[in-house]
Formats: sequence, C-alpha cells, structure tokens
Amino acid sequence: MRWVLHVDLDQFIAAVEVLRRPELAGLPVIVGGRGDPTERAVVSTASYEARAFGVGSGMPLRIAARKAPDAVILPVDAPAYLAASAEVMAVLRAQPGAVVQVLGWDEAFVGVDTEDPEAFARRLQQDVLERTLLHCSVGIGDTLVRAKIATGFGKPQGVFRLTAENWDEVMGARAVIELWGVGTKVSKRLLALGVRTVAELAAAPEHALTTEFGPRMGLWYRELGRGGGSAAVDDTPWVPRGHSRETTYQTDLADRAEIERAALTLLAQVLDDVAEDGRPVIGLGLKVRYAPFTTKTFTKRIAETADRDEVVAKAGELIAKIAPDRPVRLLGMRAEMALPEDARDGRTPTRGAW
Repeated sequence: MRWVLHVDLDQFIAAVEVLRRPELAGLPVIVGGRGDPTERAVVSTASYEARAFGVGSGMPLRIAARKAPDAVILPVDAPAYLAASAEVMAVLRAQPGAVVQVLGWDEAFVGVDTEDPEAFARRLQQDVLERTLLHCSVGIGDTLVRAKIATGFGKPQGVFRLTAENWDEVMGARAVIELWGVGTKVSKRLLALGVRTVAELAAAPEHALTTEFGPRMGLWYRELGRGGGSAAVDDTPWVPRGHSRETTYQTDLADRAEIERAALTLLAQVLDDVAEDGRPVIGLGLKVRYAPFTTKTFTKRIAETADRDEVVAKAGELIAKIAPDRPVRLLGMRAEMALPEDARDGRTPTRGAW
C-alpha cells in the first residue's frame, strides 16, 4: 500500500544549538532575533524545557525572557540550520523507494510503498538520529492532511497512524482550529455558522460553507474536516512566486522621509533577489506595522516588467498609503514574479513568501 509519512524534526533549531553546545542539554533554550531580549524580536523556537515555562514560537523575546528568566537566549543562525536540514533531507531521500517533498527546514512528506509503515518510520527515525544526532517524529497517513496532523500525536520522538479508519475517533470531537490549515480567523467564521468540531465541519451543509468561503475554499474546508484530499507526494523542486524582505526597527520610525527611505531600501534588496531569478515583476506588496502593534498590508498588480525604475515608481504608490503621523515599527516589501513556463503549465509547484 502507498503511505504518506510526515517527518517533523523535534525542537529543530534548539536541537541544532544544543548539538553545537552540549552543555545546554536539559536547559531551557530560546532562539530568536540577535539573542538580545531588550531588542524587538520574536522567538524562533524554544526547547521543551523552555516551553514548560509557557514560551512559544512567535512570542516577543522580551516576554519569553520574563517567563523563563533562567533560559539561555541565543541568536538565530540560519546557515547552521540550513546545513543541518540538508543533512536530514539527504537521509530521507536515501530511504529505499522514498519520494520526498520538503516543506521547510524541519519537515517533509515521504511517500513510500510498504506493508508495515510503522516499521519503516522507526527505521527512518533511527537513520536520521545516527546520521545527524537529531530526533524526529513521524505521522503516518493515507492522505497528506492525515499524515501532517498525525505527527502532533507522535511528538516527541514518536510515531502515530491516522487514517480514514480512526479519523472520526481521533479527530471528530476536536475543535476545528486543530486542523492543518484552519487558523483563528477561519475558526471564528466557522463558529458563526455553528461549526465547532471537526465532525461538525465534515457534516456541514455544502451551501453554507460555499456561501461563506466561496466555492473552492468552502468545499476544501469540508473535505479537510473529513481528513481527505491528495495522497500524492511531489518531489518536484518548488519555484518561488516572489521575494520579500521585512525589518522590525528597534526604534519606531516617525519621520516621513525616514520611513520612505527605509521602504525603498527593503525594495532594493527584494529587487536584487528578483534579478537573480531573472523573471519580471507582476505585483507588489507592502506590509506596515504601526506602533504599538497594528498591521496593514497593501498590494498592487502591475503590468509585467523587468524595468527596475518602473517597479520602484509603482512601489511609490503603495508607500504613499502609509498613514501620516503614525509611528512605524515594522516594514516589509514583496515583489511577485511571473511564473516560468513549466510552472504555468502546472509541472512545477510554487509557493509564496507571505
């Protein structure tokens, strides 16, 4: 039988740091920003010991430091994590008959034909540990959705199977927000429809969902409630739809000229990234976070162009939308690119950055 395995490295970034600094084993470790809790930054990851204090990813670093005052706080070292990730993915690709679809630094789908997926998963875990000294959890499913959700039940260092046979038993009574792809906003909209649990979502009237979310997403959420969807693992390299850069400023930007210069600096970095891809720009995005913490996003489609000056001029129209007399704590710029021919034909998967 063809199975989907979802491999998720346990506390990946923190684990890489502990490998580099063995003396940190067993201690609360927090990784984020430049490792300085007095600066504006968020937690990238926290060790299980730090999570016991209530520290979680995305939390402001200063708050994490208050929750775990004895924690070791380290700066983000992306090259080290990329290197460790590449080693793990090489181990996954070396598994007999495996098709590997990388989802990020610390997770991937593995498609495999086997009569004993648990045994396969345990061998995979052992191979990853022997080659990289990193632990992982494995979710086993008959669809991508079920495999992804199963991993959470296996953490840490475990294996869990979630299929059509036990989906209702395991997931039926759980809140819809526990589904992969359902966040706070969607769960609130479902609640307004009277849908609280996964089982209720699976049985929700099609008309109600399509009216609220549109014909495509409405049907997708209903299928998600059933754990359905694709079982195909695709190892085709992904193509970015665009490039983006953003910066959180340690001191709020208040001067209008300074804000505009900062936005154009980010845009220049983005366009340098775009130039490396060699594809024209077809859209722009601007993210603004005003003090204390209100975020606005502006987007604009533009005629396909590779003219840098033209893109900068169009971006100026977005920058002009930044509210006057409001201090800015974060800016982000994004450029969407035209897809290459094979991606336009559906042969190459794509994903965005925001």
